[in-house]
Amino acid sequence: MELEKYISSGILELYVYGALPEEESLKVTQELKQHPEILKEVEEIEAALTQLSISVAPYNPEALLYTIQQKITEKQKAGVIEHPAKPRKTNLVLYIGWAASIALLIGLVSVISDRNALRESLEAANVKNTTLEQQITDARQSAEKNKQLLEVFRDKEIITVPLGGQEVAPEAYAEVHWDEKTNQIYLDAKDLPTPPEGKEYQVWSLTLDPLTPTSIGLLSNFSEDENKIFILENPNSSQAFGITLEPKGGSKTPTMDQLYTLGIVQNS
Repeated sequence: MELEKYISSGILELYVYGALPEEESLKVTQELKQHPEILKEVEEIEAALTQLSISVAPYNPEALLYTIQQKITEKQKAGVIEHPAKPRKTNLVLYIGWAASIALLIGLVSVISDRNALRESLEAANVKNTTLEQQITDARQSAEKNKQLLEVFRDKEIITVPLGGQEVAPEAYAEVHWDEKTNQIYLDAKDLPTPPEGKEYQVWSLTLDPLTPTSIGLLSNFSEDENKIFILENPNSSQAFGITLEPKGGSKTPTMDQLYTLGIVQNS
């Protein structure tokens, strides 16, 4: 059990990598002599790293080996290495390959991380550009709509019909601008209260004798519309206009006890 903990602790990998201090490295060398299981694990680690170094890490072993030997000799002369451990039967050139492999893998991880960061940055930029393009489009459409409305309101042939508040909402008010030439009405509903959830306003064209209501549209997305000006088709010979509050999706006939505004066309 203790051997299994020792093997799984990670110290053998550090031993193979040459990352242990000299004193700890000596202890591991003694363990190798006493426990065949530990020796086998080290050999498997060495074999795996050897294969890795061969497959992904090109290197110049002769030049690197000469440099390392020179440094070791210098340390020995200076007395830094006084009691070196008995060298293991391992090809130093392979260790150089392992080190190169590790460096290469670290480099690959860094490249992948940078690439992912760049991809996320590009995606964020694309989202930002798309949002900006939509904002520009919305602004252009809003400007065109405002220009169109200005022309309508200045047109003397446009019929303007004020719609006063009724019993259910005396404070409510709306205004219809009816262009008989294009069969369109421009409804200014800024003084209507915000409808409760599940409800929406429905606009009616009325003939008075007999009283006949005809739906000409719903004021959908009322809360989201900043200007509260709605353009609706009205091909009818209208004598009056009314607005009722109806369930979402509208009704076939107006709910009279939910009549919010009503106005008569004066020149009909």
